[in-house]
Amino acid sequence: VQLQASGGGLVQAGGSLRLSCAASGRDFGGYGMGWFRQAPGKEREFVAAISWNSISTDYADSVKGRFLISRDNAKNAVYLQMGSLKPEDTAVYYCAASRTVRRSSSQYGYWGQGTQVTVSS
Repeated sequence: VQLQASGGGLVQAGGSLRLSCAASGRDFGGYGMGWFRQAPGKEREFVAAISWNSISTDYADSVKGRFLISRDNAKNAVYLQMGSLKPEDTAVYYCAASRTVRRSSSQYGYWGQGTQVTVSS
């Protein structure tokens, strides 16, 4: 599975952005998908994950209620709708694929290249 993240940009605090992750390769529908982020000088952290059939979702406490993960298996895509953005959401955001839905980045075998999100105060 090859992944390509897009949709990042510069937004003011309180604003919204929608990230997209396009997947190529076979059996995208068989993978759980996750979003992670990494801010300068910090470790990569879990943001959200969704199961292959969209039945299960999981969110980091820091984004719960503000971010929404979704997917469209027919389009081989996963999305992260981000709202009420805060300066501390500034990071490079990565999408990743895994056979299971987990918070640990080590469980994800496929990664996109990342897209920069910058939230100004």
